[in-house]
Amino acid sequence: MRHNKKFNHLGRTASHRSAMLANMAVSLIMHKRITTTVAKAKALKKYVEPLITKAKEDSTNSRRVVFSYLQNKEAIKELFGAVSQKVGDRPGGYTRIIKLGTRQGDAAQVCFIELVDFDEAMAKETKKKTTRRSRKAAPKAEAAPAEAPAAEEAKAEAPVEEAPAAETPAAEEAKAE
Repeated sequence: MRHNKKFNHLGRTASHRSAMLANMAVSLIMHKRITTTVAKAKALKKYVEPLITKAKEDSTNSRRVVFSYLQNKEAIKELFGAVSQKVGDRPGGYTRIIKLGTRQGDAAQVCFIELVDFDEAMAKETKKKTTRRSRKAAPKAEAAPAEAPAAEEAKAEAPVEEAPAAETPAAEEAKAE
C-alpha cells in the first residue's frame, strides 16, 4: 500500500531520480526554460522552488546547502546572481508549466517549464490588452459618419429657419411699413 507516499518516483531508483532532478534543475537555472514531460516538470517544480527560495538569502550556508543539491558552480552563480535578483520580491511560484500536447513517439504529455520572471513574451502579453470587436460593429461605424454630416447640415439649417419664425406678426408688419 502507498499510504503517505506522495511524491512521484518517475519509474527510477532514488539515486537516479535525485541525479536526474539535479541535472534538470541546473538546466532550468542556466537556460530559464526547458522542455520535458508533465510528470517530470511537476517533480522538478517541487525540487527547484525551495532552492530558489533558499537563494534569496545570499549567505555562505545557503550557498553550501544549494550546492549540495545541484553540484554545479556555474548554476550556483547564476541562481544567486540574476535569478535571486529577479525573484527577490516574489513570495513563491517561481516556475510556470505550459502544456504543449503529446509527443509523437510515445504519446507522452510534453510541456515547458520555465522561470516566471524571465519570460519577456509572457510579460508583454499580460500588459497588452485588446478588445474584441465583432463584424457587425464595423458597418454601424461606417454608417454613423455618413449620417453625421446630414445631422450637422440639419442643425446648421435649423437656426436659420428658426430666426424668422421667432419674430411675431406685429414685428413683420412694422417692417413692411
